Amino acid sequence: MAYRKLGVNSGRRKALLRNIVTSLLKHGKIETTEARAKELCSLAEKMITLGKKGDLASRRHALEFLLDESVVKDLFDNIGPKYADRQGGYTRIIKKGYRRGDAAEMVVVELVD
Repeated sequence: MAYRKLGVNSGRRKALLRNIVTSLLKHGKIETTEARAKELCSLAEKMITLGKKGDLASRRHALEFLLDESVVKDLFDNIGPKYADRQGGYTRIIKKGYRRGDAAEMVVVELVD
């Protein structure tokens, strides 16, 4: 699933990525580190592609991965149809600077309008 280890074991990594993808789809924009953001974008784009398909199997795959049923409903009712004519590139990474504590590169990830 993930190509970057992100400094945690596989169970925590999967939970982390599920949480940040759910948060991105819920709020439309989040702030995180660059390494997490790169993993997040690939997974979020896969979820949006499922939302564009709109069939039952896609909905079940999204329910399997995302943590909140209201986010899945929003994905299939609003987010997926919004990107119906777009072939990809649903997310954008904007570099913000370095975090003060450990100098990690911070970015803002947002859904493209």
